[in-house]
Amino acid sequence: MIGELAAALEGSALGVTARESAWAYPLANLIHLLGLVLLVGGIGLLDLRLAGLFRALPLAALSRVLTPLAIVGLLLLAASGAVLFAADAGALVRSPRFQLKLLLIALALGNAGLFRWLWKGEPVPGPALRLMAMLSLLLWLAIASLGRLIAYA
Repeated sequence: MIGELAAALEGSALGVTARESAWAYPLANLIHLLGLVLLVGGIGLLDLRLAGLFRALPLAALSRVLTPLAIVGLLLLAASGAVLFAADAGALVRSPRFQLKLLLIALALGNAGLFRWLWKGEPVPGPALRLMAMLSLLLWLAIASLGRLIAYA
């Protein structure tokens, strides 16, 4: 069933345009890169601060500035990722690297949601929250790496 949905998406106007247009796939790729920079740059710096680095930077203010940038990055990644996926959906749904990437995205989003639910904005988060911040950074870096490695499978 998933293979049939992937084939339908690949054959859709979006899939055909993404694959055959001279501009759609490269533009989606650039937007995907911008989204990655915003997400990992924003959340990565915040994760490092939460883990105990850059203690001179006020945590609450840093979170207020960087979280919206990371969310914009995530939205850009999702939108551009849909275009990139549509271009080659059939092969991607069978790719173990792509499947692992999706699993790690789900874990990273779950970790972020749980972190936000547990963190009450305290200036010095406890050890569990610091560990979650480091897990967040590692997950997003692994996701980015898998995204690049998919092209070489």
